[in-house]
Amino acid sequence: MAHLTCVESSKNDIGAVLDEAKELGIRNILALRGDPPGGSGEFVKADDGFEYSYELVRFIKANGDFCVGTAGFPEGHIACTEGKHVDWGYLKNKVDCGADFVLTQLFFDNSDFLRFRDYIVRKLGVTVPICPGVLPILSTKQISKFTQLCGARIPKALAARLESLRDDDEATTAFGIEYATKQCEKLIREGVVGLHMYSLNKAHSTSAIIKNLGLS
Repeated sequence: MAHLTCVESSKNDIGAVLDEAKELGIRNILALRGDPPGGSGEFVKADDGFEYSYELVRFIKANGDFCVGTAGFPEGHIACTEGKHVDWGYLKNKVDCGADFVLTQLFFDNSDFLRFRDYIVRKLGVTVPICPGVLPILSTKQISKFTQLCGARIPKALAARLESLRDDDEATTAFGIEYATKQCEKLIREGVVGLHMYSLNKAHSTSAIIKNLGLS
């Protein structure tokens, strides 16, 4: 699945990417606003570009027979100061603009995902598939930086365990596999449509989790 963002791209730029995708037979696109270059600071709309991901979703749907995914945030988007329920309303708008499925931001407490799913399905009437995003922890330093950038919460018990493993990346990776496996087992019991693994370009942990779940 191709990932497409609004970052530093005009409508013509994005249109050219979509034309190339058609020629290559790419049908699935994840449409994201994207982060500012470097991962911090204010997002700046490109000249003749898009400021919000719902605009990108709508543009893609109008310019080809694509299956379009969008991002959902169980704890609310870090940039949405009005609160998570307002942010979840923005997700409903992205679906109304044509998004065919939702992949969520990472989370470490399944109750955050379940509250999010129940709200957007039961109260907002969203009917497209909603797939939870799970990140296997590789190191304490890595996950601390990652969560600061995306706004995901680390539960107290998890934070304490990670602190005890702070200088041992190998042990932290093994614990991350164990934690994510249990997280996925519970999500599967809750009837999720699938699992989206944030592998960070490292296959070991994801492969181990798939094996632990008996899905290999």
